[in-house]
Amino acid sequence: MLQLSMHKIWMLLIISLLCSGVNAASQSKAGSVVYFVTPKDGQTVKNPIQLSFGLEGMNLVEAGIDDPYSGHHHLLINVDQLPNMNLPIPADDQHIHFGKGQDSSVIYLNPGEYTLQLLFADYLHIPHDKPLISKKISIKVVE
Repeated sequence: MLQLSMHKIWMLLIISLLCSGVNAASQSKAGSVVYFVTPKDGQTVKNPIQLSFGLEGMNLVEAGIDDPYSGHHHLLINVDQLPNMNLPIPADDQHIHFGKGQDSSVIYLNPGEYTLQLLFADYLHIPHDKPLISKKISIKVVE
């Protein structure tokens, strides 16, 4: 009779759970879009910068809430290469999480030229299967 130690049983369970998570990304609804309401592409702005995000076809929820066709916004600032779409979006000065389900906010940026882009992600901060990414916009911040 095969005997497994408790350690081996836990390892098999963990491997099983990891394997079952492959291709388990949350789905986005066909035709869904994410976009900036404000600021507008090419706009010159002053601090505090008013942000407003638009979303069609999906539900806006807080991070941690696992509902179908839902998620929350992430603001990408001066990001040249999108993050890995199979992993949680990083949280740093260039990847701002709006995990409370916000569709508007205020940010402060030093004077200069910036690109902004929205990336919508699921309850685990992972972009959906068929990622929802806004058009990248450019703004100029002045004093």
